[in-house]
Amino acid sequence: MATSVRVRAEILKEMLLHARREPEIECCGLLAGRDGVITAIFPATNALSSATAYEIAPRELFQLFRSLRAEGLTHLGHYHSHLSSENVPSPRDIEQAGYPDHAYFIVSPRADAPQPVRAFSIRDGAVVELDIIRAASDAP
Repeated sequence: MATSVRVRAEILKEMLLHARREPEIECCGLLAGRDGVITAIFPATNALSSATAYEIAPRELFQLFRSLRAEGLTHLGHYHSHLSSENVPSPRDIEQAGYPDHAYFIVSPRADAPQPVRAFSIRDGAVVELDIIRAASDAP
């Protein structure tokens, strides 16, 4: 089992900005990349419009998967926000985690959050926090 996840710094920033743009509901989306490095973010709409839960509508999820494949990317993770609770997986997050080899990022939009973006492996109900390794950008 992996103990870390590699992600570009700009993707971490985009997750946090997405969470802050939607302060009333949990934001959510997919993460993708190449060679095990998360290099792309695919923001989604929270179909539940909830402050305590999220869901990506099946039609939108299908379109997101088509988009990432069209770009030659591999699906590597998911992200969502926790508005007022600590950014660790909730019992619902654990129950719904269906990708044991992917990273689950949880973002806190709160200004006082000690770690605004955290990542976890969720496999068979077991949760392990992953070290986030900031990967260099391809940009010059």
